Amino acid sequence: MSKLWALVFLIFSWATFSAQTNSSKNLVPNGGFENYRKKGNNLKNAIPWKPVSSVDYYQEPLKNDAGTCKGAHEGDCFAGLRYQKKYKEFIEVKLSESLKHGNVYRFECYLRLAFWSNAMLKSFGVYISKGGMKAVNFPEQECVLDTVTAKGGLNGGFCWFKVKGSYRAAGGEKYITIGNFSPNLKADMIKINAKSPGFKEAYYFIDDVSLQWIKPKDEVRTVYVDSLSYEKDSVLQVKNNVQTGEKITLKVSFEMGKANLLPESFSELNKLSQYLFRHQNFVIKINGHSDNSGSKSKNQKLSEQRAQAVFEYLITHGVQNKMYYQGYGSSLPIADNETEDGKAKNRRVEFEIVRQ
Repeated sequence: MSKLWALVFLIFSWATFSAQTNSSKNLVPNGGFENYRKKGNNLKNAIPWKPVSSVDYYQEPLKNDAGTCKGAHEGDCFAGLRYQKKYKEFIEVKLSESLKHGNVYRFECYLRLAFWSNAMLKSFGVYISKGGMKAVNFPEQECVLDTVTAKGGLNGGFCWFKVKGSYRAAGGEKYITIGNFSPNLKADMIKINAKSPGFKEAYYFIDDVSLQWIKPKDEVRTVYVDSLSYEKDSVLQVKNNVQTGEKITLKVSFEMGKANLLPESFSELNKLSQYLFRHQNFVIKINGHSDNSGSKSKNQKLSEQRAQAVFEYLITHGVQNKMYYQGYGSSLPIADNETEDGKAKNRRVEFEIVRQ
């Protein structure tokens, strides 16, 4: 087996997984695609995800989707991958932390075959690596990732279904690339209706991607299978007495007149990340504010850029909460702008709980 086989996609029964796993941090940043820089249908907006080829991004259900499972698996946003006989798409993201040697990780994602598809795939997988696809020759030519092959193809009745597996890390892996890795895509596609005319196209929506460390009770045994189970799971809701609308000023610092976070801010933001890991049902907003020095337009822009910098830091460090950010410029002071101390207090970034 080639050294470049960064992943062997393994499928266990759900009972086995339930017995062997514990709750841990999702290392895939923005795994639900819920957080984005701006409105738009390109996956680049869903930071820090990167499309390989052109990849669609959806922030609401398609208006012409009349199916029973329309829209995202959870939340509002999801991505879409298109496959034709000589064309395929991938999505890639840098993990929030590198994998540790010998540790076993569980990968999961949800797929849904689009309602207009006239074909389906036999296999779908994930490539876990130190450098992503750009660091090696195209994986199709270097190694065939033998992922999951379902009899009759990956369909799920045009509803969301789960693909899952486990991976033992060599150590240092920090990228995942998701898609179809078959060296012969044409042969890997099956027409849903063999008699239907036209070229084959399989289009899959994807949502809720996760990679989590698991602590097995026993050694993980490599199991190859040729079938896929479809499962649903529930979202754990964390109850607490934190007040909605409460605003907390963060102890963060930036370069003078810029939106670049200084290293002394990382400790505060890491603490906030840990808090949000425990309260993943919270919807939060990052608010940026400035003093009244300079023009209103400059202050407005800088306050928004600083809020965005905190927003992106939290996402890239694994926070999965639905988040927004907004800049208010100098419009909401909390101290007197006539003094330097007052101005310093007004130059702030806040964490606000919008909904829990």
